[in-house]
Amino acid sequence: MGEWGFLLIGLGGLLGAALLAAAIWVATPARPDPAALEALVPNARLAVQLKPWIAFLPAAARRTALILYPGARVDARVYARAARAIAENDFITMTIPMPLNLALLAPGLAKAAMRGFPEIERWVVAGHSLGGVAAAHYVRKHPDQVAGLVLWAAIPAITDDLSGATFPATSIYATEDRLVPPEAIVRARRRLPQHTQYVEIVGGNHAQFGRYPPQPGSHPAAISPDEQQDRVVQATLALLAEVDGARP
Repeated sequence: MGEWGFLLIGLGGLLGAALLAAAIWVATPARPDPAALEALVPNARLAVQLKPWIAFLPAAARRTALILYPGARVDARVYARAARAIAENDFITMTIPMPLNLALLAPGLAKAAMRGFPEIERWVVAGHSLGGVAAAHYVRKHPDQVAGLVLWAAIPAITDDLSGATFPATSIYATEDRLVPPEAIVRARRRLPQHTQYVEIVGGNHAQFGRYPPQPGSHPAAISPDEQQDRVVQATLALLAEVDGARP
């Protein structure tokens, strides 16, 4: 075998190793902490469905519901504490597990989840980090199916211009977030509806929008996970209440 043959074999080996490493990386998502797992326990007022979606189903559900797209390479259960708190205000709340833990691979999955709840009249779509990118993309592609958008530490892709949308929108961001920093939120304002509400969480960081160990590049927070998530829930409920026409 000549020199080029050995070179090609070597390159093939490197490519195979890189693909294997990438597959292992996406297949080992950040896991939920005990607070998130505890939130998955049902009670008399709140049923919990784990497949195909992680759904919190209040006994007296309103006609407005929330779908949440998870961030990249995180177990969808990490949002269970926040999702449960929203559902306890009688809004069906679902988090959609994604193929290879990457929402951008299947941004259209919200449509399938919606079909399972024909009684819901108004859907709000939300997403954290890259899940927010996928949520914004879904909203742009299906504006007739969505009554509101909530972004948790997320901005739309440059191809997803929502500036002309008329539905309510909220962008929640944290001052100690180094993955989607406040200046990125400011730069992306032109791609969101002009009436978008911006909610700043002073002292919050990127990881504490969920309940999982800090990611590489995630800056330490100056507030507790519970405090940050309570503020995220409050801001999300405010938009849901606006869409629903009632106070949370």
